[in-house]
Amino acid sequence: MTTSPASLLTIFGATGDLAQRMLLPSLYGLQGDGLLPASMRILGTARSTLDDDAFRTLVADAIARFVPAEQRNDATLQALLARVHYQPASLDDDASVAALAERIRGLRSGDIVYHLSTSPKFYEQACAALARHGLAGPGTRVMLEKPIGHDLAEAIAINDGVTRSFDEDRVYRVDHYLGKEGVQNLLALRFGNALFEPLWNARHIEQVQITVAETVGVEGRGDYYDHSGAIRDMLQNHLLQLVCLTAMEPPSQFEPTAVRNEKIKVLRSLRPIGRAEVAMETVAGQYTAGAIGGKAVPGYLDELGRASRTETFVAMRAHIDNWRWSGVPFYLRTGKRMPNRCTEIYLQFREVPHSIFARGGAASQPNALIIKLQPEERIELQLMHKTPGLDRSGLRLSQVSLDLDLDERFAHERRRLAYERLYLDAIEGNGTLFVRRDETEAAWQWVDAILDGWNHAGSAPKTYAAGTWGPNAAVAMTERHGHSWRE
Repeated sequence: MTTSPASLLTIFGATGDLAQRMLLPSLYGLQGDGLLPASMRILGTARSTLDDDAFRTLVADAIARFVPAEQRNDATLQALLARVHYQPASLDDDASVAALAERIRGLRSGDIVYHLSTSPKFYEQACAALARHGLAGPGTRVMLEKPIGHDLAEAIAINDGVTRSFDEDRVYRVDHYLGKEGVQNLLALRFGNALFEPLWNARHIEQVQITVAETVGVEGRGDYYDHSGAIRDMLQNHLLQLVCLTAMEPPSQFEPTAVRNEKIKVLRSLRPIGRAEVAMETVAGQYTAGAIGGKAVPGYLDELGRASRTETFVAMRAHIDNWRWSGVPFYLRTGKRMPNRCTEIYLQFREVPHSIFARGGAASQPNALIIKLQPEERIELQLMHKTPGLDRSGLRLSQVSLDLDLDERFAHERRRLAYERLYLDAIEGNGTLFVRRDETEAAWQWVDAILDGWNHAGSAPKTYAAGTWGPNAAVAMTERHGHSWRE
């Protein structure tokens, strides 16, 4: 399909928190680097009854609040504001939708990107409204925020509703993790270097751990989070994308269809975890009161203000049943109120088959590759090294790290927000870093089996104190198999 750079970006939910924290600052960054098409306009829409000037004030305030002072520039701001327009609309008010459609037609001079920065329950309705007014045909693309739905059935219903108006190849499902520099660098590390790919398999790798840890609690999102929980909000959404990029086969080229085809193979190779397996292969937790960074914080139930069995932590032992990964456990965990904020992938290689230094008492540890994605981006390769000394009673070994600090190496480069890359790709019609329908549904199918197992067992999440690495049962799950979480 041939696409042209968008002439108009229309953001639904343009006054919301995501827009102010991430979307508008990302557009400001692209404007500052001269990456937005010269004639492209930006139309915000939401229920709020603002006019163009009031919305431009909101945009300017968001830039002042969320863009670092050293990156703010009045000329860039004024150039961005000159592109910005606003049209109030409510999807249940036909007259306001008709007025929005007329505004879109008036601003359009080519392709359009619609970004639905709203609840997924409005996706079908918004797309149907655009189609009804003749604004969903060729030359239009729609961005949808994940997670899509609450389970597989809901995801299928939403996807069916959206694709009644927009062809699948014009639907761009957003997982903002895929816009992060470190996540994209995982592909560069694997497929841009001859060193790692020959070792990236069950013959050489003992275990893989993927951790997404947050120090924050629910932060005013209690009602949403209590409906979702950690497995829907993070594991089905972000962690499984990291699993795909870690485990996928080399695509034939870096383009949308080839990359997505390899990712779906991983999801379809995940061994099901159902009613018979959940007790041994998964752990759900919920934080109680504790301390983060030396400051006391309340428990989840205190923040929520009611009783709940929603998990704020999940850990599991997954397997990918294919030739590359057969027998290698993938330990996945994510949680709120953890001791540190971090997203990392840890690959532990197998032990050397025979240590020639063991007779002298030198202990050897397996090599490991650690890919840290946030808060800092760095790559560590842990190797065994001779401990300095004369070693008259036998050579001694120490583990040392070859450490590539990407923040230091590229200190002169501005750290970009994930949505800068995602917006630029959507504007240019490149779907490589967006998620295809079959991926979302395969992920839900796997997660739904776990949720069904939990519901059938009827057990409550195990508690853990805020500021710790989750329930003791998560530690026991790895130790049963001779492994330990990296902390």
